[in-house]
Amino acid sequence: MSTPIQHDFRSDTVTRPGPAMRAAMASAEVGDDVFRDDPTVTRLEETLAERFGKDAGVFLTSGTQSNLVALMAHCGRGDEFIVGQQAHAYKWEGGGAAVLGSIQPQPLNNQADGSLALQDIEEAIKPDDSHFARTRLLALENTIGGKVLSHEYMEAATALARRHGLATHLDGARVFNAATALGMPVATLARPFDTVSVCLSKGLGAPVGSVLVGSAPLIAKARRTRKMLGGGLRQVGILAAAGLYALEHHVARLADDHANAKALAEGLASFSQLKVTMPDTNIVFVEVDGAIAEDFSAHLAARGIGITSAYGAIKQRWVTHLDVDRAAVEDALDAAKSFFAGR
Repeated sequence: MSTPIQHDFRSDTVTRPGPAMRAAMASAEVGDDVFRDDPTVTRLEETLAERFGKDAGVFLTSGTQSNLVALMAHCGRGDEFIVGQQAHAYKWEGGGAAVLGSIQPQPLNNQADGSLALQDIEEAIKPDDSHFARTRLLALENTIGGKVLSHEYMEAATALARRHGLATHLDGARVFNAATALGMPVATLARPFDTVSVCLSKGLGAPVGSVLVGSAPLIAKARRTRKMLGGGLRQVGILAAAGLYALEHHVARLADDHANAKALAEGLASFSQLKVTMPDTNIVFVEVDGAIAEDFSAHLAARGIGITSAYGAIKQRWVTHLDVDRAAVEDALDAAKSFFAGR
């Protein structure tokens, strides 16, 4: 029998609603949101639209669905969107844009800092020629792999897109982490984008849901697309209440996750067999010497430390969040220390 996970660093998606969030969910005023009469959902959509400086918002079941309806709002059959090779909307969402939207992705290599080189973006934009898919959209992600794209870069990239008549979408699954790291309001980061997808179930700690914000016409198209994708929900205010609670109580504390990630990274970096990438936010990547990788991973699991790993446990990802505090970080470092003792 495997050891139960005591400290779960696998992802910030593993957070569980606490008693206060559950109480907010239990007491939520609800209605039928397909008829647009769930007041709690409406309040969540309006709250996020206002906070991001946009006209409107629409609640969706997940970040994957939010990105997909955004892409389908911007692009038609045979259109193309420019996106990073490592972007979630390209790599980790089942090819939904191509399968369900008949939209062609044009992936570009991400730079070391997570950005797309401006020259690469410009060269990827197709001329108005029947031989090519029509380039319609630039999609960026912030944070991406835990890295923060600077405000200056996003302004430059979106300005380039506008010069070529492209729309812009931001996958902001962890945009509150980016804003926290940069010390600026999310509205400032969102300003140059036509649509922004905001995830509630990662660092913010809600159990379900994302909200897509943008102009009223784009959100109307997104709402229609949500219906086609089976995303119309009824008394969903129970879930929206968790999002509202998270916005009120869990945004400022993201700085704690970043501090814990830094402490974790610095502690792991003290072991010579580990190559640690220092985090911008709450995600720590670790490369493990192949000679010990599987043993190290097994040792952590036996000590109740949950992480994600790949390539024979050589590459590890550790994510801090509201359910792993500084004591959990210290326990994880103690587990690592016990493994390397005497080696």
